[in-house]
Amino acid sequence: MHYRGLLRVARREGGTRVYAVREAAAVPEAAADAGTATSRMDALVDVVVHKYAPLSASTLGQLVGHLRGGAPQWTAQRGAALARAKQRLAHARVEGIDWYWPAADAPPSVRWRPDESVRLLTPFDPIVWDRRRFEIFWGWAYRFEAYVPAPKRKLGYYALPLLWHERVIGWGNVTASDGGLRCAFGYTSGRAPRDAAFRAGLEAELARMRGFLGLPG
Repeated sequence: MHYRGLLRVARREGGTRVYAVREAAAVPEAAADAGTATSRMDALVDVVVHKYAPLSASTLGQLVGHLRGGAPQWTAQRGAALARAKQRLAHARVEGIDWYWPAADAPPSVRWRPDESVRLLTPFDPIVWDRRRFEIFWGWAYRFEAYVPAPKRKLGYYALPLLWHERVIGWGNVTASDGGLRCAFGYTSGRAPRDAAFRAGLEAELARMRGFLGLPG
């Protein structure tokens, strides 16, 4: 019934979804004006693309497919929405892969130029979550290993990808312990950059994490 648009997720109890009848269930969305459904689907696709771009053609199709869970009443609209998106989004073919991003974005813009900041990214950060894109961009495979038996882990229980400039250069395992942070880092090159700006950026990122966790500086 959820995938037919008759139920909605009202709340969660202990991580379990609790459903309720959709208020508009008496007037199925399928009967709504076709133009309205089209514009709403396009708006949903735009939200997804703005969040996760640049997207390969295969990942764009995957994400539009996932809209079935968020907007089940428009399941039949997904194919047409994907075709329209490929027509109106900015795109380019690079080494045999078609990439898509919002038409209003300008890749050469100064807003995309990297600074000296260092960032520890979550395993599901928009930069990280597409593992295939991650490997294409940075030349190494990141895996979330929290559910991997400890002896088989290569990166760590909850390894955080380490972003500096425009590259993910390694990973960090950070644990709150004894009122402070216990940190261990790995680098794809085998060692940390020697640049003083990197060291300052990493310390600033760890200071932000201490502040977020309420730990002393």
